[in-house]
Amino acid sequence: MNEKNILRNAVKPPVADRQPQILELHGDRRVDNYFWIRDIDNPKVIDYLEAENAYTAEMMLHTEVLQTKLYDEMLARIKETDLSVPYRKDDYYYYSRTEEGKAYRIYCRKKSSLDAAEEILLDENELATEHDFFELGVFAVSPNHQILAYSVDTSGSEEYTLFFLDLNTHQLYPEIIPDTYFSFAWGNDNQTGFYTKIDAANRPYQLFRHILGTSFTEDVLVYHEPDDAYPLYVTETRSQEYILLILNSSITTEVHYLDANSPSGDFKLIHPRIQGIEYSIDHHNDYFYIITNEEAINFKLMRTPVNSPGKENWQTVIPYREDVLLSGVSLFSNHLVIYERKGGLPTVRVQNLTTGNENNINFPEPTYELYEGNNPEFNTNILRFNYTSLITPQSVFDYNMETNQRELKKETEVLGGYDKTQYQSEWLMATTQDGTKIPISIVYKQGIKKDGKNPLLLTGYGAYGMSYPASFSSTQLSLLDRGVVFAIAHIRGGEEMGRKWYEEGKFLQKKNSFTDFIACAEYLIAEGWTASDRLAISGGSAGGLLMGAVINLRADLFKLVVAQVPFVDVVTTILDTSLPLSAMEWEEWGNPNDKVYYDYMKSYSPYDNITAKDYPDLLITAGLNDSRVKYWEPAKWTAKLRELKTDNNILLLKTNMGAGHGGASGRYESLRELAFEYAFILDRLSLELSTDAINRVCTRERA
Repeated sequence: MNEKNILRNAVKPPVADRQPQILELHGDRRVDNYFWIRDIDNPKVIDYLEAENAYTAEMMLHTEVLQTKLYDEMLARIKETDLSVPYRKDDYYYYSRTEEGKAYRIYCRKKSSLDAAEEILLDENELATEHDFFELGVFAVSPNHQILAYSVDTSGSEEYTLFFLDLNTHQLYPEIIPDTYFSFAWGNDNQTGFYTKIDAANRPYQLFRHILGTSFTEDVLVYHEPDDAYPLYVTETRSQEYILLILNSSITTEVHYLDANSPSGDFKLIHPRIQGIEYSIDHHNDYFYIITNEEAINFKLMRTPVNSPGKENWQTVIPYREDVLLSGVSLFSNHLVIYERKGGLPTVRVQNLTTGNENNINFPEPTYELYEGNNPEFNTNILRFNYTSLITPQSVFDYNMETNQRELKKETEVLGGYDKTQYQSEWLMATTQDGTKIPISIVYKQGIKKDGKNPLLLTGYGAYGMSYPASFSSTQLSLLDRGVVFAIAHIRGGEEMGRKWYEEGKFLQKKNSFTDFIACAEYLIAEGWTASDRLAISGGSAGGLLMGAVINLRADLFKLVVAQVPFVDVVTTILDTSLPLSAMEWEEWGNPNDKVYYDYMKSYSPYDNITAKDYPDLLITAGLNDSRVKYWEPAKWTAKLRELKTDNNILLLKTNMGAGHGGASGRYESLRELAFEYAFILDRLSLELSTDAINRVCTRERA
């Protein structure tokens, strides 16, 4: 008997009940047979999810040895006992470290010198002891370094509880504040803290002022934002002179500011929100510096006096450029650091604010990623930044902005003798039917041939203007060393090629993201990198939407799909404003209450466009406590695929019953989840069942 038939006949997938729900809008009558899965209080829902998990475990039983092998080799590359590069703030050096066998980080500091005695500020391992899930949110030391504000989420739902720790006595203050978001700012009096509360839909919508040592029931409500499209955040300028209240929808911003030396005062408005106008601010001496997209699709840099910040006083510092995206700036006492993206790649240049002289920091690799590191000091000439590529591990650099010299402080060690010269990365270009050139970052082990026989994993995202980072992953070596080529499709909807790149992949142009991805897959096949029966694809969240859309369009092009917490029930979800992101999503996908957008979204929504045809092998993941993509989206999608697909390919749903959008917490459990996904990919691409696995299945079948 064929090995795959043995497994297929040994277990049967669970069948979801069909309890139809009629949805009507714009005269469109939609029957949703699996709407009932949304009812988490219905015992049948949990039973169904657990049945799917049991089926997934059974169908992956033959890969347990491979999963263990993958986990062991991935763990073996990690230096389990390790130390981050300390950063200086005033008279303290702050850092975190990990210890072998412990899943979470330990946060520490030393006073005056790196040779001083270590002080442990917070040990996540102790806080996580009694919880299956743990995530740290806020971690904010007061300006005088005596109090730590921190918050924790123990369910994965992104509902954080805020605590205050006296760093002299290491005793907690009595106040414990529930239902907070992970933004916080200290006043310079070291007694006043500002935090955000979440509403029933998990949206941060209120800003409170808290006085240390008092009950949170006495806290003053500083600001309430009634518009569901505008989540509220609080932060500080790098100078620590001002506290910022930020209201930021997908495409519109409003910022208020408060003198951090007068935390009991009133916030003042920089500029009122105007639909479609974004801006962000930072502070330097007598000026606020403002990045805005007003009449500048790729953004420009302005500045305005602190004592009269009205728009009539804004002056141009860096003008708009059509071919360069201004990603951000960072202000130091004597320097302006400018982060940009040109030709698809990130760049950084440093300007001396006194002389106006500039210097570019250059990087040699064809595709890479960089981002600012920990730079809490304002009065310094040292810029810390992080650099990585598909073959270069995460690297921390200190750059002297006066001498233009850079110093490598640390490159993350990859145990087991990693040799980057054994791998090659490239920057490729695919062409779509409309003639657009789509960048592809690709990495592979030296020696492969472009003969169409290579297994290849292609991933992408293409939403919210997020550029997919071409960064190193030591775990990915488990694929590369087995001959798998890894590629990233930098499709429209991201911002790799500028803001226009984003605009051309959203609203009524969203389908460009899907056809771009398909064009990248077709290009890789045509150029001999792989073949359709060797091509795996993966994506998470909005990248999961991408996965669902492309297999509805071109199921024949792919061998297998891994869709992590996929956003696949687009229309139904965005219509439901009780969910945390729905109203905000209207500025990304469109408002489905408008028939034009409703019809367009329905035409590509993965759940709504499943048809009776063959689909690739599918592994779909979900998190029961996910507040961003509710568990029922992947669960409903799975159920409907089971009902309609005509093939005998494998379809698995794996729901983490104790986690949220990011999956398992802790580095060990996260590795186990990744080993499971990698085992699925390798098994469906190339590996055969072991004799022991076949015998176990046959024994169960006979029983």
